[in-house]
Amino acid sequence: MSERLITIFIQSFWQILLPGLTMTIPLTVISFAIALVIALFTAIVQIAEVPMLKPLARLYVWIIRGTPLLVQLFVVFYGLPSLGIVLDAFLSAIIVFSINTGAYASETIRAAIEAVPPGQMEAGYCVGMTYAQCMRRIILPQALRTAFPPLSNSLIGLIKDTSLAANITIMEMFMAAQRIAARTYEPFALYCEVGLVYLIFCTVLTRLQRYWEARLKLD
Repeated sequence: MSERLITIFIQSFWQILLPGLTMTIPLTVISFAIALVIALFTAIVQIAEVPMLKPLARLYVWIIRGTPLLVQLFVVFYGLPSLGIVLDAFLSAIIVFSINTGAYASETIRAAIEAVPPGQMEAGYCVGMTYAQCMRRIILPQALRTAFPPLSNSLIGLIKDTSLAANITIMEMFMAAQRIAARTYEPFALYCEVGLVYLIFCTVLTRLQRYWEARLKLD
């Protein structure tokens, strides 16, 4: 490796890491938090057999899971302005990532709720609990413990999917690497470097996932 390439690698690392800390991480955290709310609502609507809302929930999951994330980003950011709806790039990314992740996470939560033995709900009714109380105090705590590993995987997947936000002008890590590569003419090294930064982020999340999984098993 030449001295010039080493210098570029070292200098560009911080130029890539900074957008990761100021854009990629906030984009991931905000989107995932909203996605969990969407997922929980969508899962409960289906489990509770809510009239009208259940078919809509299933339609939402079907459409989002059946279309590419990149297409969804383009529809919201580039397509909606033709209808008179203009959204900021960051807000567009938040909306799309939240809705997309929420659809997948809702299926995870739904499956986890259905995995709880029906007798748990019946026991709650026997002691005078309402449906909402049974869900909040008995079913959801058990279901979320089961859903924790796949939901953690969804979070790790989301942090990598944020690289697609570069396509709607968001200055996250991948776009930063693209601009440096265009200036230095070293695309191979810089794309490997941005991949390394994503790997670091995902490794940290994986370690945290294992730690909390161990804690949940002990509780």
